[in-house]
Amino acid sequence: MENYKPDPVFEKLGLDNGAPFYDPVTAAAFPDHTVRYRNQRWAEKVGLGDLSEEGWVSHFGRFEPLPDNLQAPVAIRYHGHQFRSYNPDIGDGRGFLFAQLRDEQNRLLDLGTKGSGKTPYSRFGDGRLTLKGGVREVLATEMLEAQGVYTSKTFSLIETGEKLYREDEPSPARSAVLVRLSHSHVRFGAFQRLAYEKNDEAIAALVDYCIEQFYPALAGKEGEDRILSLFEKAVQHTAQLAAQWMAAGFVHGVLNTDNMNVTGESFDYGPWRFAPIADPSFTAAYFDQTGLYAFGRQAEAGAWNLAQLGGALSLLAPVEALNEALRLFSPAYEEAMSDAFFRRLGLRRAGEGDFAFVTNFLRWMTETGAPYERVFFDWFCGSASEDRASQSPAAELYAQDKFSEIRDALSSAAPDRPERLARDYFKGAKPCTMLIDEVEAIWAPIADEDDWSAFRAKLEEIGRLREALGFDASRFIP
Repeated sequence: MENYKPDPVFEKLGLDNGAPFYDPVTAAAFPDHTVRYRNQRWAEKVGLGDLSEEGWVSHFGRFEPLPDNLQAPVAIRYHGHQFRSYNPDIGDGRGFLFAQLRDEQNRLLDLGTKGSGKTPYSRFGDGRLTLKGGVREVLATEMLEAQGVYTSKTFSLIETGEKLYREDEPSPARSAVLVRLSHSHVRFGAFQRLAYEKNDEAIAALVDYCIEQFYPALAGKEGEDRILSLFEKAVQHTAQLAAQWMAAGFVHGVLNTDNMNVTGESFDYGPWRFAPIADPSFTAAYFDQTGLYAFGRQAEAGAWNLAQLGGALSLLAPVEALNEALRLFSPAYEEAMSDAFFRRLGLRRAGEGDFAFVTNFLRWMTETGAPYERVFFDWFCGSASEDRASQSPAAELYAQDKFSEIRDALSSAAPDRPERLARDYFKGAKPCTMLIDEVEAIWAPIADEDDWSAFRAKLEEIGRLREALGFDASRFIP
C-alpha cells in the first residue's frame, strides 16, 4: 500500500455523532464472500492494488476499516425530489461512505457501498443488492468510462451468499455487495435536507467542504459570491454530464435530485439503458411511464434539479443571482454537446457552427434510425474512416442524399489523433455495444450455470474500446 493516501475529511463535518450530515452505521455480516469483480486498474491508482484476496474481502466484504481511515462507516443524510415529488424520508438506505483517500492526482475520492446492509434510512428495505444489479453496475460504469463519461467506478463486487426476494426479477435472487469509487458523495439532496431543516450554518459548512475539496480555486470567494460560485460550477458540470450521456447514447433512468452531485459525476446505476437508436423518447425505467427521464429529456432533468439545488442555496444567496447562474445552463450545455460529440467522433472542433453540426447529426440519426454506436464507430476521425464506413452494414444510409451534408461536415473536420485507428478495435467488424439484450445474455449463464465467461469477455472488449479511444474520463477539471 505504498501509494495509499488516507484522508477521511468528511467525518470532520459532523457534530453530535455526525449530525446533521451523517449517521455512523454498522455493515451487515454476510454468510459468504466470493470476489466477482476487482477493479485492479483503479486499485493501483489509489494505492490498494497490492491487497491480497483475503485483504480485499476483509475491507470490501467485511468492511474492516482501512488503515488511518474512517473507523466506522457513515450513512449520509439527504432528501430529494423523486420524479418531481419531494421526499423527506430518504438517505443512504443500503449504502454508506466507507473510506476517503487521495489518488495520483491528489484528488479526494470516496469509497462508498451499495448493498451493505440496513441504515436508519432503509425504511422497508433490506439494505441489500442483488448480484444481477451489481453485475449491471459494473457493465455500466466500465462502458461509460471507456466512452468518456465522467462516472463513478465500480471498485469491487462480492457475492455474499444470501437469498433476496424482489418483485422485478426472479426470486430468490443471489446477493452481493458493491463498492464504488467516486469523486463526491455530496448530492443535491444533501443541501435540500439542510434547507428543509432551515439549517443555514450547516449549508454554509457543506459549501465550504465542497469548495475546499472540489473547487479550491474558489477559496478566495466570500459571502454570497462563494455560494454563487459553487452553484455556477454545479451548473457547468451538470451540463457537461448531460452532454456526455447524449454522446454515449446513455439513459440513466432515475434522475432524481438525490442522484445528482455537485461535481457532475454520473453515479448510482439502477434501470439504465443504452439507446439502440437516437430516439428522444427512449426510456430506461419501466416505471417512467410519462418519459420524464427519457433520452432526449436528460438535460431538462438536470436543469430542473439544479433549480432545486438553487432553491436550497437561496437561504444564503439572492434568488435572482441564483437564477442568473442557472441561465448559464443552456449555453454550457451547447458547448458541452459540441465537445462531447466531436470527441466521440475523433474530430477537432472548428468553433463556430459546431453545435449546429451536432444538432443536424442527431436529427439525421433520429430520422433514419441509424444504429447509435455503429455511426460513431464507422466515422471515427471523419475522412480518415471513409473507406471503413463504405464497408459498414449501415453503408446504404451513408449513401443517401440526406446524409450528404453530414458527410461533408465529417470530411472537412480535422481528425484528432488519427493514429488511434490503427488499434485492433477499429480493425474489427463491429463496435462494442451494451444494449439490454446483451446485458441479459451476459447474465443468463451466470444465473443458470455460474458461468462468468461472457461477463469477462465483455469486460475485455470494453477494455479494447477504452484503450482505442484513449479518453481521460477519470480526470475532474475544476
